[in-house]
Amino acid sequence: MPASIPSPSQGVWYLGPFPLRAYALAILLGIVAAVILTRRRWVERGGIADDVLEIVFWAVPFGIVGGRIYHVISSPDKYFGAGGHPWKAFAIWEGGLGIWGAIALGGVGAWIGCRRQGVRLPAFADAVAPGLLVAQAIGRLGNWFNQELFGGSTTLPWGLQIDDAHLPAGYPSGTLFHPTFLYELVWNLAAAAVLIWLDRRFKLGHGRVFALYVMLYTSGRLWIELMRIDPAHTIGGFRLNVWTSIVVGLGALVAFVVVSRRHHDRETTLLRDPPAAQGDEETAPEPTR
Repeated sequence: MPASIPSPSQGVWYLGPFPLRAYALAILLGIVAAVILTRRRWVERGGIADDVLEIVFWAVPFGIVGGRIYHVISSPDKYFGAGGHPWKAFAIWEGGLGIWGAIALGGVGAWIGCRRQGVRLPAFADAVAPGLLVAQAIGRLGNWFNQELFGGSTTLPWGLQIDDAHLPAGYPSGTLFHPTFLYELVWNLAAAAVLIWLDRRFKLGHGRVFALYVMLYTSGRLWIELMRIDPAHTIGGFRLNVWTSIVVGLGALVAFVVVSRRHHDRETTLLRDPPAAQGDEETAPEPTR
């Protein structure tokens, strides 16, 4: 083709008997990028940089488990259907993490971490929101290496090449497909930039940046999900993730409106139990964190 996006020829490299998988590397690189950005934003808000690492220590494992659980539940045939392999439900290195489960259970881990560090979860959620989008953008590179989760056929110059081993049934060799991994990557990076700008411009707080993150991500995921052709469970003719995007996005919108009516500015402290306004200065704890 005169113009197209080639798919990587392989997604696994070996160091002796040890495999290095592009999918796992993309996820790890995304986590590192998110931590770096979140540490910077947390410090700018008056927090301690090491708090981020302590909270991430809890959030990341919970998020990975939650993402895998959601993937298995929403795609059970591959593991528990006819000809399925139940043990592959644990083969996370082969791909398959659902963002909804990752955010939900990762949020539980973050809540535990925030309580242990004595900081407010909504404030931390606001700090981490742009980093989550960056991590998700980088993580989509794993789908590119795995040649999976692409859209329908296209004649656009940025069509994605898929080799015959990964070609969906019914499509002739050489067919180009919409690179939905690239669409989501660009959308997420743009949304992260928008969040950072809005936060600096309007001094958002009390979880409103996180609510905006959910709204921006779900709005992008909605139209991208409609383009994908990989097998998925449907409800009323639409993919499950389409309905999830709509419901979660609307929930975030309601939360943003409710919180905005209660709070017009950013938190004055990041601590869950801020020190008393008056008291013995010699025994009072640090006023900010």
